[in-house]
Amino acid sequence: MSKKSRRNFIKKSSVIGAGIFIVPRNVLGGQGYTSPSDQLNLAAIGSGGKGTSDIMNASVNGRERVVALCDVDFSGSAKRSIENFPKAKLFSDYRKMLEEVKEIDAVTISTPDHVHAPAAVFAMNRKKHVYVQKPITHNIREARVLTELARKQKVVTQMGNQGGSNPLLNMVQKWVDSGKVGKISEVKVWTNRPVWPQGIKMPDPDVSLKPKSLNWDLWLGPASEKPYIPNLHPFNWRGWWDYGTGALGDVGCHLIDIPFRTLGLKYPKDAECSVGSVYTRMWSADYHPEGCPPSSLITINFDATKKNNTPMTMTWMDGGIRPPHPDIIPPNADIGGPGSLNGVLMIGDKGIISTNINDSSPLTPKLYLYNGETEFGPETEKMDEPEYGHQRKWVDACKAGFNSKEHKELTSSFDYAGPMTETVLMGNLAIRSYMLRKENSKGNLEFFARKKLIWDGEGMKITNLDEANQFVSRNYREGWTV
Repeated sequence: MSKKSRRNFIKKSSVIGAGIFIVPRNVLGGQGYTSPSDQLNLAAIGSGGKGTSDIMNASVNGRERVVALCDVDFSGSAKRSIENFPKAKLFSDYRKMLEEVKEIDAVTISTPDHVHAPAAVFAMNRKKHVYVQKPITHNIREARVLTELARKQKVVTQMGNQGGSNPLLNMVQKWVDSGKVGKISEVKVWTNRPVWPQGIKMPDPDVSLKPKSLNWDLWLGPASEKPYIPNLHPFNWRGWWDYGTGALGDVGCHLIDIPFRTLGLKYPKDAECSVGSVYTRMWSADYHPEGCPPSSLITINFDATKKNNTPMTMTWMDGGIRPPHPDIIPPNADIGGPGSLNGVLMIGDKGIISTNINDSSPLTPKLYLYNGETEFGPETEKMDEPEYGHQRKWVDACKAGFNSKEHKELTSSFDYAGPMTETVLMGNLAIRSYMLRKENSKGNLEFFARKKLIWDGEGMKITNLDEANQFVSRNYREGWTV
């Protein structure tokens, strides 16, 4: 053995004898092992309801570390998250959690709609990646703020419209891009929501009914301070403007996402609407402007896009209203999804695309052409991982970093989800404007804003009715401003 060879042998032997690892940690830990240093430290803001599955899916069955959970009431469904992550620290105030638990890398936000933006801004300002349930914000200005802040802070973001990661959308995209359906000038979107109390008077406050486990002040968040109101937490808040965004906000990001994505839409040009009325007395409709209406019909117009070279009109219907059955679709066939309860019709000059709501329901894409040709996607979907891997892909992108390949491949980062959310919330701006009234010269209250609203998307304002611009943003309680 040469002196050089011997020196190398001794050097290698010394390294082994000293106990230094020369085998990768993932090999020593077994197949599928993730080193603690490779784990993302996650926290949940809103740990019950949808938050339960959001943080569980983000953990990728324990691949990532959940270090903290926040909820205003851990006595309900949030108990499941405690059971799933018993080592996580518990908080009722997300601000305290994010200040105290420094190792948090990323958060899921699954609160009522009105807290989405305050929580996301607080987290992003501390360089935390965020996954935010749909719609990402309660109003249009908040959506613009979150979109711009994500770029500024260089954080990875994703909205919780999991259907955006459904690979079957590629089938719809192919039909659009190939020109099979022709120029699409009309889109019909509808839902059976609301499936909660809506269009009624808000319940009266009753402090005696407040659960001891609920931190009502933190639940109110940015909304105005008021005594406890029964039957809002944990679900029925959706029908009240201070907290929710109605049927449109609840499922619009699952339905409008389909044409918005495949047609390459951005800001609308205008919006107008009408709403259903409830009469509990003769000749005078009930008036509850603090709440969403029982049903609505909203029309939004868009300019031509690179993907669809013609102006397009989108009509939204909720409260059980749905579009007429097109002649091209057999009369006994469903339009949209099963029972025609929810759906999208994209109407071109060569045919029609019909799809279901795109949450985790089967998309059931169907193409009907006027020449008699049809093409149908599967009636059922194989889902290899929960919610098409929507949360897992976000986690992988967080670990890869801002502007990484994984980040750019996300289907609902705020660069996309922000403008789409603005479009969804544009419909709510139209609804709230429709209900505006003021005293006329005769001393009677009259509705004065029931007109088409012209929208300056870049400037983020209505140009022909200044009173409508109050709904672009909201008034915030001190300490909760976005």
